[in-house]
Amino acid sequence: MLSDSSLAFLKRLLDTPGPSGFEGAPARVWRAEAATFAADIRADVVGNSLATAEGDGTGPTILLAGHIDEIGIIITHIDDKGYVYVEPIGGWDPQVLVAQRIRFLGRHGDVVGVIGKKPIHLMKPDEREKASKITDLWVDIGVTTKAEALELLEVGDAGVIDSRTLDLPNNRLVSRSIDNRIGAFVVLEALRRYAARPGAARVVAAATAQEEIGYSGGGARVAAQGVEASMAIAVDVTFATDHPGMKKEELGEHSVGGGPVLTRGSVTSPVVYRLLADTAQALSIPYSIHAAGRFTSTDADAMQLARTGVATALVSIPNRYMHSPNEMVSLDDLDRAAELIAETCRRVTASTDFTAR
Repeated sequence: MLSDSSLAFLKRLLDTPGPSGFEGAPARVWRAEAATFAADIRADVVGNSLATAEGDGTGPTILLAGHIDEIGIIITHIDDKGYVYVEPIGGWDPQVLVAQRIRFLGRHGDVVGVIGKKPIHLMKPDEREKASKITDLWVDIGVTTKAEALELLEVGDAGVIDSRTLDLPNNRLVSRSIDNRIGAFVVLEALRRYAARPGAARVVAAATAQEEIGYSGGGARVAAQGVEASMAIAVDVTFATDHPGMKKEELGEHSVGGGPVLTRGSVTSPVVYRLLADTAQALSIPYSIHAAGRFTSTDADAMQLARTGVATALVSIPNRYMHSPNEMVSLDDLDRAAELIAETCRRVTASTDFTAR
């Protein structure tokens, strides 16, 4: 079970705004928590945060990576009346933005605004049938002039949807930033458990930056190069397929509350996958399998090609309503994923052969 202090940390982490490239605030929350039990707490120039749990000195280094950024928006223009125009940071469905409240990270503090759009009463029939584009929208921060707006914001300021974490029945948790601040939480929770009973391996947890825009590997590439890991586990979210409209024959069968998802495929290491699967079976942790014929679109893609190659696995949390203000996961799945990863790390020794032979 997740402790009360871990749950409180999780909610602080999820509620702290930090879109890709602007992860500083949640990264500070993560490092402060890591400092309560881990060693060598540090940040790098890319925006990654790292913490270490030493083993007995005989084993290899294992990197646990969960990205801490979330999707957001960035200001591109402020007009003469103070209306703010934006473009996306990361992958948005613009329909999700319509009528939302936005929290900008202004240089003098947060600034809240609302997304504006022409009312349906004033739309022509053909306009009502069209999906909104982000270029059709603006943010109203309540000012009346450009000069007034510029006292609060400037071009290049970032923002996120203004929403808070919500508890639902059956251990469900809802937040706008589950993808993938939940991964940053899980790797630190796994490190906490490993540090309480370490094995041979040196384990480094990384809250990586810029995954949502990481076309060249984001912060995970830098982290994997820097820690000289022999093995890595990326923790991200994947699509839960237990709600209406999902095709299990295309996406697999992954349920919220059904346990972590282990990926098999071209990018992931068969050796580390088997370590995880065998450990899950030994601990009676339920899990499902995701097949990835090509890349995974996660930090795993960058890490497995670092240095001379890193034996990399992907553990995912089933997530409903991805890239929306109300993503949903199960606390049970977070607990199971952290326990699975910590115990898998304990099973790695100096004699573990990461080459599939």
